[in-house]
Amino acid sequence: MKTSKPESLTTESVKSAPATDGELAGANSAIAIDDHDHHDAPKGITRWLYSTNHKDIGTLYLWFSFIMFLTGGAMAMIIRAELFQPGLQLVEPEFFNQMTTVHGLVMVFGAVMPAFTGLANWMIPLMIGAPDMALPRMNNLSFWILPFAFLILLSSLFTQGGGPNFGWTFYAPLSTTYGPDSTALFVFSVHIMGISSIMGAINVIVTIVNLRAPGMTWFKMPMFVWTWLITAFLLIAVMPVLAGAVTMVLTDKYFGTSFFEAAGGGDPVMFQHIFWFFGHPEVYIMILPSFGIVSAIVPAFSGKKLFGYHSMVYATCSIALLSFLVWAHHMFTTGMPVFAELFFMYCTMLIAVPTGVKVFNWVATMWRGAMTFETPMLFTIAFIILFTIGGFSGLMLAIVPADFQYHDTYFVVAHFHYVLVSGAVFSIMAAAYYWLPKWTGHMYDNRLSLWHFWCSVISVNVLFFPMHFVGLAGMPRRIPDYAIQFADINQIVSIGGFAFGLSQLIFLWVVIKCIRGGEKAEAKVWDRAEGLEWTVPSPAPHHTFSTPPKVD
Repeated sequence: MKTSKPESLTTESVKSAPATDGELAGANSAIAIDDHDHHDAPKGITRWLYSTNHKDIGTLYLWFSFIMFLTGGAMAMIIRAELFQPGLQLVEPEFFNQMTTVHGLVMVFGAVMPAFTGLANWMIPLMIGAPDMALPRMNNLSFWILPFAFLILLSSLFTQGGGPNFGWTFYAPLSTTYGPDSTALFVFSVHIMGISSIMGAINVIVTIVNLRAPGMTWFKMPMFVWTWLITAFLLIAVMPVLAGAVTMVLTDKYFGTSFFEAAGGGDPVMFQHIFWFFGHPEVYIMILPSFGIVSAIVPAFSGKKLFGYHSMVYATCSIALLSFLVWAHHMFTTGMPVFAELFFMYCTMLIAVPTGVKVFNWVATMWRGAMTFETPMLFTIAFIILFTIGGFSGLMLAIVPADFQYHDTYFVVAHFHYVLVSGAVFSIMAAAYYWLPKWTGHMYDNRLSLWHFWCSVISVNVLFFPMHFVGLAGMPRRIPDYAIQFADINQIVSIGGFAFGLSQLIFLWVVIKCIRGGEKAEAKVWDRAEGLEWTVPSPAPHHTFSTPPKVD
């Protein structure tokens, strides 16, 4: 197949000064694109089953994550419908516990993580000038085992005794001694999810290390590439820890071991140490790619280069390293020694410093910029404000004596939903609006997208902000019934929950409408966006960068 090649194209490495992602390449960057256009992609179901193309696999991840987002959201609606009034309304307490457990697992492992993996598959090769991911067959496998993992997990709800009912953290002995017979299905599904994550992480690392275009030095990589590189190392480090934890749960329950069974000489608190050594880096696995997305969108709609690019890279590395030193702040009420409580409290407060660096850098980028407020920028600004609120409540939880009051109340639920919904999920929506024209070749319906934004941002605050107050007043989490004094606020929270869930149907319609047609998108969709992905046509051809571009 003949390949088009601009005259200025060269594959020689180019020496140039360290630069931000804004200096990667403008519209005049030399690129090489296969003469295939998107219509030359294979047709039919086999395209999706056997594809090794990073764009197809990224699309599969994104659609899968959205389906899981709606599935987990439906479970959340069952939870909020039950809590609309005090007393037992709609479901039995046992089924309520199953909903809280599977909702958490589906949202963490099925919605947020695959969405970021889909964005990585789509965008990293385009951003670094690579023709594809480095390990395309493994890429295909890492996706296609995911639907089976969640089929196993969701099928457990229909088994005798019901699905997992011990919370997404599956604390022993709740999961070992008292868990349902379907615990084995839960364990196997988590193993498959972990295998998928590790394969995806290896692929990202190998791609970034080996397939960068000539001249794409480490400190010319976009922040999204940097954050995903660091996230991939976190995944490889902690997913085996999760695998070990679920394997010990499996053997304790079915094979007579006593890792966590006190009667057999085990220690249930050891489970918490093992789980949270995975669990806290996992929080950053779900937020670091968000930082990369925001670091791409803020400069594009502020008309300025990202402020403090190098400090952003170092801050991301610092967050990743410190995430391994703070796991026991989830365990202040377990009776650990005062020295340990102080150590984990100070480490947790320390991690706020590099996180604060990022927030100040984004604000400094916007400061005196020629800002425009398209939908991706609106979601990004909402992310910065609401994620900061979640960060402040995290600092409150880091203080040991205060945490004794907050622990296992709705204050904690409010905190991590501000981080993961108005944080991670809003950044994913911002990314979708930012790159959707590049993916589809059409501009989305701006009026509908604004409806989606305002409905989402209002309802998400009606949903989660009042939870702080019922938590401070002492309402425990994961309960199907509650005292009458919490009734009014719980009704408000449930109304916000239903409104937020319905708002996402607007998002679905925006995406479908954009795929089906609309105003033609230019190669450079956003006038002030910079990077190699904006040098390829819209929609991005099925094969790009057959010959490496030169990065000046």
